[in-house]
Amino acid sequence: MTFKPAKWPRKLRSAEWYSGSTKDVIYHRGWMKNQGYPDDLFDGRPVIGILNTWSDMTPCNGHLRELAEKVKAGIWEAGGFPLEVPVFSASENTFRPTAMMFRNLAALSIEEQIRGQPMDGCVLMVGCDKTTPSLLMAAASCDLPSIVVTGGPMLNGWFQGERVGAGTHLWRFSEAVKAGEMTQEEFLSAESAVTRSSGTCNTMGTASSMASMAEALGMALSGNAAIPAVDSRRRVMAQLSGRRIVQMVKDDLKPSDILTRAAFENAIRCNGAVGGSTNTVVHMLAIAGRVGIDITLDDWDRCGRDIATILNLQPSGKYLMEEFFYAGGLPVVLKRLAEAGKLHKDALTVSGETIWDEIKEAVNGNEDVIRPVDKPLTEKGGIAVLKGNLAPKGAILKPSAASPELMQHRGRAVVFEDIDDYKARIEDDDLDIDETCIMVLKNCGPKGYPGMAEVGNMGLPPKVLKKGITDMIRISDARMSGTAYGTVILHTSPEAAAGGPLAVVQSGDMIEVDVENRRLHLDISDAELADRLSNWQPRHETAASGYAWLHQAHVEGADTGADLDFLKGCRGAPVGKDSH
Repeated sequence: MTFKPAKWPRKLRSAEWYSGSTKDVIYHRGWMKNQGYPDDLFDGRPVIGILNTWSDMTPCNGHLRELAEKVKAGIWEAGGFPLEVPVFSASENTFRPTAMMFRNLAALSIEEQIRGQPMDGCVLMVGCDKTTPSLLMAAASCDLPSIVVTGGPMLNGWFQGERVGAGTHLWRFSEAVKAGEMTQEEFLSAESAVTRSSGTCNTMGTASSMASMAEALGMALSGNAAIPAVDSRRRVMAQLSGRRIVQMVKDDLKPSDILTRAAFENAIRCNGAVGGSTNTVVHMLAIAGRVGIDITLDDWDRCGRDIATILNLQPSGKYLMEEFFYAGGLPVVLKRLAEAGKLHKDALTVSGETIWDEIKEAVNGNEDVIRPVDKPLTEKGGIAVLKGNLAPKGAILKPSAASPELMQHRGRAVVFEDIDDYKARIEDDDLDIDETCIMVLKNCGPKGYPGMAEVGNMGLPPKVLKKGITDMIRISDARMSGTAYGTVILHTSPEAAAGGPLAVVQSGDMIEVDVENRRLHLDISDAELADRLSNWQPRHETAASGYAWLHQAHVEGADTGADLDFLKGCRGAPVGKDSH
């Protein structure tokens, strides 16, 4: 259904700060005027907060200051009052121990910035992996009219005549060096070729996946996800989004109107069709929790199980985001899902129109990049949710990036107690491991790392790589980069640090993996498993900071989104009593 706008004019939220002649209003308005704003800007214009995750230490978002100027232009044109607000920017490239630990802190702080300041609507300026979910989580919690503007992917990388993807080829080249197939000098010379322009990863990594999720959810204008960062059309999209948010405020079109169960099911199916990152699972669960929609891992498996991956893009396929844009971008993928009966066509978007209205005229510009449904890259894409005595609450795997011959396998466990144990032993030629084994990594989940780092795609031991083997089954409670690939089972829940069965796996145990039947089984008796768990003792480690303590004390499991337990639900953005 097309959205029916509310009557206008209506009282704006910002009027509580800026309209009138009381001492309190003059306090707020008068100080704002020291920046040279005329009187009439404070009388009836919607104030639009441009929540900008630009930072010199977030290189993927380094161009967002420039892009924000185009957003401002659109807001001015539509009669709004734009105010740019720098917000917490959780950079995947620089934050330690992992940016994921700070996604919830970013969402918490940004929610309070929205709640405590005179915004009538928000433009969410995002790019790098955790910035998109953190701002969507905050916007969902506050429920003010909001629109997503992503920074866009970088241009294609090329090295020695080969198309190279940011992240994906880092893992491939690193393994090639360990296998003796590439020199260290060649690896270093490829560095600049991989990341050759502003923007996020040019593969279907987590940044591009979350940009696709924002568009599929209806929280960004149609076509937003794939436009390269340096393409002039990215700036046009930013300006149009600035215009649109003003009308959204007038219409009172909020995230809760858009983020429905149908929207989430559309996004889950879209993730399968594009071969999206496994990280989208934990982020989308968290966003759903903030808006109050009960989306579970079972929904991910149900909605994604029969979705073909039709986007031929790294790390699952051949091409990069630049070609995806030229082929027509996400609207083409969504149209194909709709034509196959796999899309809720009447889901509302930030445009005020339905998603079908937005995509029905999309044209495919390259059938090898965006393939027909009957000629997919992978017949069953999506995210496979495995359960069993090793993962009672679930674990996930990305079939489009896995090796078909390993999708049903029984192997001997080689266990690493944590990431330091892995690093200390993996290159030892005496390590008792071969390609038939299953590598198991513990204590890398939301509580255990802490923060659930992207270490699940463990590099293979050199002694195996030198045989020409490029994949083995790996199981952990960690995440992996969206740019990574392989038969990697992730997010095992409950995690080891919380006393899940993963905590008591021992080297030499046999593990059975059956992806088709969604089974992950530790081959020991129920009595033996119960005995091991009864004797398990948690680690006693001192949190490195106040926030680390808060995170470890309140973070939930990956199976529900790894959000802080006290932040779930849409609390709205009421105007509090003025304290002055």
